[in-house]
Formats: sequence, structure tokens, C-alpha cells
Amino acid sequence: MIGIKKLNINDAPWKILFSALFLSFIGLIALNSISYQSQTIALNPFYKQLVFLILALVGFLISFLTPKYIIHKYAYFIYGIGSFLVMLPFLGTPHAGTYRWLDVGLPFNFQPSELAKIFLVIALARYLSDNSIKIQYFKSIIIPIVIALVPVLIVLNQPDLGTSLVMLSIIFPMLYWAGARPFYLFLLVAPIFSILSAFSVIAFSIWALLIAIIIYYSRTNIITSAGYFFGNIFFGLLARPLWDILNPYQQNRVLTFIYPDKDPLGAAYQIIQSKTAIGSGGLLGKGWGQGTQTHLKFLPVQESDFILSVIGEELGFLSIMIILLTFGYLINSVIRNSFLSKDKFSSLILIGLGSIILAHVFVNTAMTVGLIPVKGLPLPFISAGGTFLITSYLMIGLIMRFSINYSD
Repeated sequence: MIGIKKLNINDAPWKILFSALFLSFIGLIALNSISYQSQTIALNPFYKQLVFLILALVGFLISFLTPKYIIHKYAYFIYGIGSFLVMLPFLGTPHAGTYRWLDVGLPFNFQPSELAKIFLVIALARYLSDNSIKIQYFKSIIIPIVIALVPVLIVLNQPDLGTSLVMLSIIFPMLYWAGARPFYLFLLVAPIFSILSAFSVIAFSIWALLIAIIIYYSRTNIITSAGYFFGNIFFGLLARPLWDILNPYQQNRVLTFIYPDKDPLGAAYQIIQSKTAIGSGGLLGKGWGQGTQTHLKFLPVQESDFILSVIGEELGFLSIMIILLTFGYLINSVIRNSFLSKDKFSSLILIGLGSIILAHVFVNTAMTVGLIPVKGLPLPFISAGGTFLITSYLMIGLIMRFSINYSD
């Protein structure tokens, strides 16, 4: 139950904020190296990030000081605002062929989908905490899926596949935390693997056998089991039509992931340059401002998507390990605090926000070293970007607020 009680800031886990600030400090070091040759302050990523960091800390204070009961009471209203905001870019002019950003009359554009991720977590936490008993039945997880799909489908049409996948990844850990059966979660993700495995006859056959075994041991009735099995076979048959729906650049990213040496000067260029930068840095790096891949502009999108490559080249693999350990500490703290939480709503908020951070860290890091196709997902607290940095600190404020182990 979410009640009203005076906030005692001494109970807040301040180490979480210090971890985020430490990561931002490393990001500023890398951005300063990238931008020291910039001609004007207005175009300098380092100075822009400093301004955004000040705004982000203001956002942190707002989210940290907002009472829990206010967030709980107006959860669905907040969700509605988020869904409305992600539709607004469609009313403006496209940027680089997409409708991701909203022109607010400032020196920078606003990306509503970043806020929508937080608002989605709040709405899901409200619904799942209010319906924790019913969530054990499969039909009860349909509503939270619909809640997630509304903003996801809007963002997907902007188009922004990376952000929509992050928003989808939120729902599975939150459903599990709310008490949904693992078998039901398997049924949700199974169609995705059915589609992915359908491009290989052997892989699809093995996957179909695995589905049959899991359904058999789930002890569902034969009619329902047949529906689950043949439903996934049907999704596998949709693989080719869905592939044709993808934009050419999205198809190239997938093909580059599978065949990285096929087009080294085209689609595979980003991954090759990123791996070259990290590999050339060695354990301790070439030194600040000495990265050849960075300063000769071989490394693309170096201030945001591939900033980890800049850090690896100039500060070394050891610095990357320190960054990943810091993220590990932060995410582990969020999970631990969700265990300790005295109310379901707070616990689910923490799991949802922790899932967002984990998804960004995993995708950005794996993309940087070529483990997954390139996605335009920045690294939390480190990558340049106004909206993303501000929303990252909004999440930190909420995490610290909901980590305080009493209802306020």
C-alpha cells in the first residue's frame, strides 16, 4: 500500500547517484577528447553535454522528490501523456527520414520516446501491483502486453527499432517479478525465436522439437498444446514476409552481423572500425586525445553510439572493464533494493527501470564489439545526447526514491 510519510534523504542509496556521476565523468573525458578541435562552443559535444548534465541533475531532483503516492495515483495519466508525446513528432517535419524528434524551439530537439519508456514502467507497475493475484493466469497478462504495445507500435513506426525493442524488453522481467508463470513468458517470446530460426531448416527443426518438449512438460491439454505448437509454426512461415517489410538499411545491418566481411567499406564499416579502435587501444589505451580511429574520423557516431570504442582506444580495455563493473554494481543495487522493498509497486518500478538500463548497456556494448547488429542505442550516462541523459537521471531519481524502504 502506498501511503504518505515524510521523506528522509539519509535513507536514500546515494551510492547509486555517485555511480551514475562517475560514469558521466568518464563520458565527459571521452567527449572532451572528441571535441577539443571544435570551432564553436555551440557545436562542441563536451560543452553541450555539460549543459545537459546540469538539466539532468535538475530532473533527478524532481523525480527524487516526487512522492510515491503521487506517481502511483496518476500512473495511468502519466502513461497517457507518454503515449501522446510519442505521436507528436508525426505532426512535424522528419529528421533524417524519421519522426523521432520534436522541435521545441531550443538549440536541441526533444525525443519523446525516451520519456515514454519511464512512463510505460510506471503504468505496468501500477497494473501488475494491483492485479498480482490474477497475473498467474495466461489471459491476465494480455492487458499488460496491450499496455506495452501501444507506445511500442507508435515508436516502431517512427521508425525506431532499437527503442521499441528496449520498451518490449521491459515487460518480461516485470511480468516475472509480478508472479507470471515462466511457461507463459516462454509463450510470449517463442514466436520471435520461431521467426528468427525459420531462415534455416535445421535451426527451425531443432526449435520446433524444443517447443514440443516444453509444451509436453507444461502439462496443458492436448487442444491448447496443439494451438501453441502450430501457432509457432505459423509464425515461422511469416519470416519471409516480415523480412521484406524491413527497410533496406535494417536488412543490411542484419546481413552485416552475419557476414561482417562481405561489405567492409559499406554496411560493415561501423563494426570493423569500432573493433579496430578497441583492439588498438590494448589494456591501457593510447592516451587521451591520441586515438587515431577517433581523431582521423574513421570511427562513426563516436560521440554517442560508439563512445565506448573511443574510451577503449584512448583509455584502454581496463577502463571499459571499470565502466562495466560500475554498471554491474548499479544494476545489482537496483535488483537488491527491489527484493528489500516493502510494497509491490515500488519493487516493480525498480525492476522495470533496472531493465531499461541493462538493455541499453547490453545492446550498446554488444553492438560495439560486433556481437549483435548495429542499433542506435546510446550508453547510459556516458553517450552524448540531451534527452537521453536527462531521462537517465530521471530514472536514477526514481530508483533512489523507490529504494527507500518505506511507503511515503
